[in-house]
Amino acid sequence: AEAQLYAKVANKHRGRSSSALLEPLLAKGFPAHIAQKALVATGQKTTEDAVKWLHSHCNDPSLDDPIPQEYALYLCPTGRLHSRLQDFWKESKRQCGKNRAHEVFPHITLCDFFTCEDQKVELLYDILKRVGDSFSQSFPPSISLTLHASPSYLGFFIDDSQANVFKSFAAAFASEASALADCHVKPSLKQFHLTLAHRFYPHHQKTLEQLAKCINPGEPCQWVAALYSRDMRFVYYQTLRALFQYKPQNIDELMINAGDLIYVNPAQQSDVSEGWVIGTSHRTGCRGFLPENYTERAHEADTWVKHREYVFDTASRSSPKEPNVKLNGEAHNLSMSRSVTNVLSLQNAALRRAVLVMRHGERVDQVFGKSWLQQCLTADGKYYRADLNFPSSLPRQKDSMKQFECDPPLSCCGIFQSRLIGEALLDQEVTVSYVYSSPALRCVQTAQHILQGLKLNPKVRIRVEPGLFEWTKWEASRAIPNFMTMAELLEASYNIDTSYRTHLSLSSLVPSESYEDYVSRSSAVIKHITSACPSKGKGVILIVGHGSSLASLTRALAGLPSRDSGDFAQMVRKIPSLGMCFCEEQKEENKWQMVNPPVKTLTHGANTAFDWRNTILED
Repeated sequence: AEAQLYAKVANKHRGRSSSALLEPLLAKGFPAHIAQKALVATGQKTTEDAVKWLHSHCNDPSLDDPIPQEYALYLCPTGRLHSRLQDFWKESKRQCGKNRAHEVFPHITLCDFFTCEDQKVELLYDILKRVGDSFSQSFPPSISLTLHASPSYLGFFIDDSQANVFKSFAAAFASEASALADCHVKPSLKQFHLTLAHRFYPHHQKTLEQLAKCINPGEPCQWVAALYSRDMRFVYYQTLRALFQYKPQNIDELMINAGDLIYVNPAQQSDVSEGWVIGTSHRTGCRGFLPENYTERAHEADTWVKHREYVFDTASRSSPKEPNVKLNGEAHNLSMSRSVTNVLSLQNAALRRAVLVMRHGERVDQVFGKSWLQQCLTADGKYYRADLNFPSSLPRQKDSMKQFECDPPLSCCGIFQSRLIGEALLDQEVTVSYVYSSPALRCVQTAQHILQGLKLNPKVRIRVEPGLFEWTKWEASRAIPNFMTMAELLEASYNIDTSYRTHLSLSSLVPSESYEDYVSRSSAVIKHITSACPSKGKGVILIVGHGSSLASLTRALAGLPSRDSGDFAQMVRKIPSLGMCFCEEQKEENKWQMVNPPVKTLTHGANTAFDWRNTILED
């Protein structure tokens, strides 16, 4: 694909632009083609922006590449209608999760993406203004929007008579761009529409429709025809946003600043070490490895560049009549319509319970390897603390201490992490009413220290549920670990609810169970837990489990289909210690929805072992 891109542009004639922005760059000694590339990459705003881009891309290996940008022409709303649409974007994402529409801002596509050589982009600006002027008087004073919904699409469709004006405008722009700027531009031939949601789960359709009905399409709005560009090399990549600065420790690592956007090709990640991704920086053009937990998913359009826009001034021709919004042809008067914010307040009042599913804290073998116990035993078999991140002591077991090899405890950092999460929940005034834990010691300890941070120990007791143990296929020993008994946990001062009757017994756990059996077990357990906690009582049900618990429990609770087993394993690898998912129950529909957790995630770097003799005294 890359070779084809180069072939398209290799024999193109490079003209010389007379841009007033270009001359200062040439005077500074930048080659013409690189200066033009910098201007296009920054939307031809100012010379200062282009110079800043050039300095950032001084080590960009693709700086001399002749590949042009791709451009698209969109009709975009502004003003109060745009604000209402953004409210819908935000609330639909909170209640129903991200769908395809969230990748791009609200728009109607006039001309889909096409390429244009850097030195001819200014011609597009002139064409946009000229065609806009010729259609300014025929542009509709207001646009009639009809809301259409299906199990996978929700959006406003444009009235045919008005859509014909838009099609003529797009066709005129495409014709002139093709003739004058040597671009192959195709005007949109589909029915003109403004997408609100796309490729969402069918059971979210009703919620999305309710939110969409609160958008008044007759809100004051000025429409603009805007020209955007994107880097055609990264069209099918994922976009990540850096949350923190990262300074490379090795030559093949990528320098990133907070807020940087990173292009990542999912197909290139299979051979990358766990916890790392390889990507290309949008800011610098450099490529390298970076820690995945320093990033979050960004939107596709976050890297796009806005070049020019034509504003259709219809204010003087607008009529003040009260608009109606139509849902699949049925009119609904919106003179008393509520905003999305009002809907949210009503829905919040209907919330009853919530479920917070969390992975355990850092375990000792995660830091010191599977042979961690050998590092901590004296010749006579007694435990001692070989590193400050080992726990100060181990709880007593009637059998050999070797049981801890298959059921490891938290590290000291894991204990600190757990208590910190509890304190954060307390700060957010989260009311935890019930606590469930996997029988694994690290999960019980995590639950115990979260309760201490919440200052709920011993008010709320831990219900140990064997059915919450992780997928047994992942057990290295190919056997179910010998977990600490209830009596041993109580003797070690863990706050266990001895009156709790488990849904599954320890003996019912099957070694090396199939993925289907694990998903079925998780679904049955989460149903048991939510049924056992009174629906009339408000508060959070805290479940401390494993990385696999976050998907297997919450997707079953929210009614989402289970992942493919291969995708599931890749997903679990990305879940850090104390990673969490949060589900809220809606009273009116008696269903659960995944929303943002009540507290932020916990991110920290590695701290390796240090031997001063081998470091300081080394020649």
